[in-house]
Amino acid sequence: MADGIKTDGIKIIVQNRKAWHDFEILDTFEAGLVLHGTEVKSLREGRANLKDSYARVDGNEAFLHNIHISEYVQANRFNHEPERKRKLLLHKKEIDRMRNRSEEKGLTLVPLKLYFKRGRAKVEIGIARGKKLYDKRHTIAKRDAQRALDQALKTRTRDGG
Repeated sequence: MADGIKTDGIKIIVQNRKAWHDFEILDTFEAGLVLHGTEVKSLREGRANLKDSYARVDGNEAFLHNIHISEYVQANRFNHEPERKRKLLLHKKEIDRMRNRSEEKGLTLVPLKLYFKRGRAKVEIGIARGKKLYDKRHTIAKRDAQRALDQALKTRTRDGG
């Protein structure tokens, strides 16, 4: 799925592909975002970046930190701050589950995807464990082997035998 593609009423704005490389994703949550009007307009233009962003539970609320949503070009003095802390909209049980999991040793909350679903901005948050260098190498080797296998099967079916 490429950025900006609509699938089943979901328009993906940006994906955090580096998170899938750097972390082992254990569980995911879908959360709404509290945004200002100019932030929504910038998101509709696809002007967001999830690099180095993370989620944190403070008290009974969850927040998204370091997500960069560029200023809206046509806005006037009422523009938003690009890297402000943004509140996540989740049920209390989800927040409690996120808090309990993120307090475990070695686990963190990472945004994986930012998208519009039925006109509302959503973010997919993953509970993640950091990969070691050898885990990353293993993942790359497995992916390359699968790619070579797929290529061999493709050429075999083309040749008709």
